[in-house]
Amino acid sequence: MDYILTTSGLTKTYGKHNAADQISINVRQGDIYGLIGRNGAGKTTLLKMISGLAAPSSGDFTLFGFKGKEKAQVMHRIGTLIEAPGIYPDLSAAENLRLKCIAMGVRDKTVIPKILETVGLADTGKKRAGKFSLGMKQRLGIALALIGEPDLVILDEPINGLDPQGIVEIRETIEKLNKEQGITFIISSHILEELSKIATNYAIIHNGALVQELTREELLQKCSERIELKTDDTAKACTVLEKMGIHEYKVVDNDTIQIFERLQDGGDITMKLAENGVKTLGISVRNEALEDYYLNLTGGNSNA
Repeated sequence: MDYILTTSGLTKTYGKHNAADQISINVRQGDIYGLIGRNGAGKTTLLKMISGLAAPSSGDFTLFGFKGKEKAQVMHRIGTLIEAPGIYPDLSAAENLRLKCIAMGVRDKTVIPKILETVGLADTGKKRAGKFSLGMKQRLGIALALIGEPDLVILDEPINGLDPQGIVEIRETIEKLNKEQGITFIISSHILEELSKIATNYAIIHNGALVQELTREELLQKCSERIELKTDDTAKACTVLEKMGIHEYKVVDNDTIQIFERLQDGGDITMKLAENGVKTLGISVRNEALEDYYLNLTGGNSNA
């Protein structure tokens, strides 16, 4: 597996409080990696450690194959937008980017118009950034993160506070950069439903700790519509399901099977089970929303 980032027990302690507690995640080249958690869950702390803005209290991470002090030589391959974009409000978008180019030692004059075009700010001209909408400011923040042609871009709550149109614009910008330029993204959010539209992988963080790391396919399977069947003999029940031509199922525990096809055939399934001496203890159709799944894992209001 080609990971560009792996963290191992990454921890950040402030006083007696672990803002990030033993977090181990794996990010592959080309991922749009969604970091999910409530406000204050530890997402920003983790991102600051990965981007070199905060030193871990313990644990470490490997970046582009480098670890320890050697990571310093590849930190320039990361672009970051953490917390509010560092924008000069009295300057235009192009002028803001020009300052970042100077700071990064980028002398290619074609870089600025290309990036402005990419993020949809090519027509802003001399308009001062302070007059931009919140969505435009976020796109300018992404543009600043793109200076230096990073391989990994870290975005902390890039859609927070945006209206629906602004959210769509940010999402389309991220998808374009990922598909056309192969940029890997780590994006934090407390809005799972929205992030699920673009993310390929997820880490769910709660109270500073990693609750679960899973792929998009695994998440959708957990939340998809399904028959939940409880029997007194799962092994024999599986044999019956196979004979019925049902293959899309999963044994969850000693008495529970989830079935992901033929959702209207619950009656036929119970009859076949009975004919084969398998007792049905319960059967229902479940459809858990993404946000419900997240809340069930973390126990509470996602906006807390």
